[in-house]
Amino acid sequence: MQFYQLPEPAMRLPEWTPELKPQPEDLVQAVLQRRGGKLLPLDRGLLWSEPFTRGWNVFVKAVRMDMGGSKKLRELAISTVSLLTGADFEYQAHSKEFLAQGGTQAELDAMKDALADNPRAPAASTTLGAIEKVVIQYAAQMTLDVKVHDTVFSELKKHMDTTDIVELTGAIATYNMVARFLVALEIT
Repeated sequence: MQFYQLPEPAMRLPEWTPELKPQPEDLVQAVLQRRGGKLLPLDRGLLWSEPFTRGWNVFVKAVRMDMGGSKKLRELAISTVSLLTGADFEYQAHSKEFLAQGGTQAELDAMKDALADNPRAPAASTTLGAIEKVVIQYAAQMTLDVKVHDTVFSELKKHMDTTDIVELTGAIATYNMVARFLVALEIT
């Protein structure tokens, strides 16, 4: 499978500035706080809509920072979504976070190989453990088909409790939303 690669165009929207579209200071500050003091290109796309940015900021913060479970597996799933959707901006950020959470470059390479070979099938790699393989397959099936095969879900249940499954599924669904926003608006 060839991953979709976006060209390097400018964003389809002008980058938000307070002069172009004033927003309430509390909203801008909330985004800056979540981002550690700097607005990313994604934020400069979102800030064209106050209600969307308010909801996004709270929701994505909860997904990224407040959920339990394995952060390493969550970042692996988000990296899978990012590759499959062509959201290169997200892949760069989340593959680094995967590494920071104890993942390895060899695991990222094995994920890329598995997705290039057959993203819907279990990875053949010996580099990846059973849980990593099923997380990649689960994220790929959710992203590409929406429907997940019963065998994949059954395998996931062998490794995760109900809360972990709900939170992993929510993270995958959320980052499909993020990817579609980024790719449609060509935010790089």
